[in-house]
Amino acid sequence: MPKVLVIGDVIDDILVRPVGLIRNDTDTTSEITSAPGGSGANFACWLASLGVETHFVGRVGQADLERHSESLAAFGVIPHLQSDSIHQTGKIVVLVEGQTRSFLTDRGANKYLDLNQIDLEWFGDALYISGYSVLDQAAKDLKSLFERARPGLVVCDPGSAGYIADHSVLEFLNRLEGVDLVTPSLEEGRILTAESAPSVIAGLLARRFPMVALTLGSVGVQLSQGEETELVEAIPADIVDATGAGDAFAAKLLEQILGGNSLSTSAQAAVRFAAKAVTVVGGRPTSN
Repeated sequence: MPKVLVIGDVIDDILVRPVGLIRNDTDTTSEITSAPGGSGANFACWLASLGVETHFVGRVGQADLERHSESLAAFGVIPHLQSDSIHQTGKIVVLVEGQTRSFLTDRGANKYLDLNQIDLEWFGDALYISGYSVLDQAAKDLKSLFERARPGLVVCDPGSAGYIADHSVLEFLNRLEGVDLVTPSLEEGRILTAESAPSVIAGLLARRFPMVALTLGSVGVQLSQGEETELVEAIPADIVDATGAGDAFAAKLLEQILGGNSLSTSAQAAVRFAAKAVTVVGGRPTSN
């Protein structure tokens, strides 16, 4: 069984689905639910659901340590959560309108994750880190983290075009030196390269990273590895909630690569897996 260390955010999601158009200065009937989330934590749950030994490092408010640890463990994740006595667990309001999602985010304790508390025993065949955590950390600490992960694969999901744009794109890219695989969305790819065409974006990123999987939503995923590029088309699906699609795709992609499959074969399996993820509500697997 492969072993992966995941580093990323733990968030309390508040999902809002308006019934009809949002009306200003008055009520809009909506379906509102809350659930544990965070891209890193969600990815870990999807990965564990695939039979991968998944260790997760994140940071939460002291009062939520047991709750979030139990939630992750219920999906088979081995949690190593840091407790913050000052800052609250991060929160996010997700406004869901079909395939469009808007995020109102307070990252809270996530911003104070301490990489120096990570035990060497938690590393394995791969290290996966979200872009949010990349921007929170000192460059020297990231370099040390990537070195400790070797000879395992190092994977990064850039996480948020808006979050990258609020910081330095060049600094973000420089901090990812040593990453083997990146899985940006089209919006993130555009921010990182200042280009718009998926094939051009993937090709430019491939100059920095050995493997690139640029996700394109309902179109599919643009792959780039060395001089080779390929578009893997998405699988048609009856979309209920696209919240978990990206994390589900990345989890299946990594699981397949660790199983010895090529990037192309892995991506084909991953788009099929993601097509199932969008047919259910929420950012994590439905059963555990």
